Amino acid sequence: MPRAMRHHGRWTLADRFASAWHYLPVEVPPGSCGLRVELAYDRSAAVLDLGCAGPSGFRGWSGSVRESFVITADSATPGYLPGELEPGTWQVVVGIYRLPPAGIEYWLTAEVSSRPGELSPGPEPAPPPPLPAADRPPARSLPANPGRRWLAGDLHTHTVHSDGVQTVSELARYAAGRGLDFLAVTDHNTVSHHAELPAAAARYGITLLPGQEVTTPGGHAGALGDTGWIDFRRPADSWLDQTQRRGGLLSVNHPIGGEVSWTLPMRGRPPLVEVWHWSWVDLRWTAPLAWWLAWDAGAIPVGGSDWHRPGSDAPPGAPTTWVECDGDGPEAVLDGLRAGRVTISARRDGPVLLRADDEVIAIDAEGATLAGPDGPRARVRRPCQNFPGSTGYHRLADDTGATLALTR
Repeated sequence: MPRAMRHHGRWTLADRFASAWHYLPVEVPPGSCGLRVELAYDRSAAVLDLGCAGPSGFRGWSGSVRESFVITADSATPGYLPGELEPGTWQVVVGIYRLPPAGIEYWLTAEVSSRPGELSPGPEPAPPPPLPAADRPPARSLPANPGRRWLAGDLHTHTVHSDGVQTVSELARYAAGRGLDFLAVTDHNTVSHHAELPAAAARYGITLLPGQEVTTPGGHAGALGDTGWIDFRRPADSWLDQTQRRGGLLSVNHPIGGEVSWTLPMRGRPPLVEVWHWSWVDLRWTAPLAWWLAWDAGAIPVGGSDWHRPGSDAPPGAPTTWVECDGDGPEAVLDGLRAGRVTISARRDGPVLLRADDEVIAIDAEGATLAGPDGPRARVRRPCQNFPGSTGYHRLADDTGATLALTR
């Protein structure tokens, strides 16, 4: 039988005021090969997050989406890292996200086993079959500089490794079927999905960027690239420092997004801003543009669907972030983002606005209005039409003023 340890108590508002994160120790003896943790509380009255750190550091995070997790040498619950169970004191991390005034009672049980197979996260689902060529929309050809081409993608998606419903393979296949060339998989506060990305990318013919959404009550940030796990408990400037040192890019996600709007102070400024997110529910509003220009007009605007599950968010590619790349791998996409060769459209097959030297080019936008920093400038009359470009952002708008495409 597994060896069990238990913690019981009540989290109060005083605990939350002291810190957003609290730690419950679990002793893992030498020779252990499985750890199972379960957190029980009244989920109708409070929201508690769940994670884990071993003696050498991070081993996983699942937020409030899971009540339990299992870690073994060979497998782990999505969101957690498989591998040797180091002997010593482990810490179960409990994030106090929301409490009632009276606090909440909790029960935590940790089981440790030295018998292989006694504790298991369960079998992984088989990946879906490769996407038939007939089910993949044809690539869209946009005017590009010599040696480069525009790739269509999405920089903000989630899987079962946090609070999404699709596996990495299911998400990759779904995005490829929507005609996307690349996708950043940005599960909350974890990198457990990164190991699955290369195989899924090859199987479904789509570039998958490693990423994570650094998630706190004060704001969310998208860390793009193989930056290693970023400690969300540290100040936001440390997130920026780590992504820069490790060759990645940081984005402020959904800066105007209801209760998860960006409210964190920073000395520096991330190079990217997710100006276009599904929470821009009325594209006639210019509040996201106003925030971007007030925060850092030099930041590169990007888009993200924040895909989790059908019926809750926009699907992958709504909006579509286009990046002009000299290759089709993750590094080529990151290089294009870093250089600012980026434009955003409401959808993959809709109007697009490209920046080319001192001009802007409207593609498939007949009837739309070209607007610059000073307001409307011209009517688009042809499928591909060039206009003089001035400094600052430009966008295409329909007759109601709703944004159809955006470029800096």
